[in-house]
Amino acid sequence: MKVSIIMGSVSDYDVMSGAEQILSSFGVEFEKRVISAHRTPEFMYEYMKGARDRGVGVVIAGAGGAAHLAGVAAGLTTLPVIAVPIETKALGGLDSLLSMVQMPSGIPVATVAINGSKNAAILATEILALFNEDLAQKLHDFRKEQADKVLNSKI
Repeated sequence: MKVSIIMGSVSDYDVMSGAEQILSSFGVEFEKRVISAHRTPEFMYEYMKGARDRGVGVVIAGAGGAAHLAGVAAGLTTLPVIAVPIETKALGGLDSLLSMVQMPSGIPVATVAINGSKNAAILATEILALFNEDLAQKLHDFRKEQADKVLNSKI
């Protein structure tokens, strides 16, 4: 299974590239695409309806402002969707965050911190690791490495 990384505009790639880096470090296959829930709704529908057939197991959706991308994606698939609110100039990303966490009952979207694409990728990896022992071991090693860094810190 792979992860689909979608974002509302090219400018979101500065943040969403963090998800790409993390997935690559774990050896997780992914696809990435700019899709606008507002400007390309027909394509969004086709893309999300075909996600499972393309081997997608988890979707990471990053957007700023109204940030409807993750919610629309979740409404079009039963795959897990992880939302990444992108920081905005007007409201610092709070608008994006609130848009993503206020989904209606029955259409959940997991939401990470503003600009939290790296955590979104780790969460996606954890979901895929439920069915992949090699990936589970890589996550175990990653966590051990993090703990070792803290335990070996000198101040």
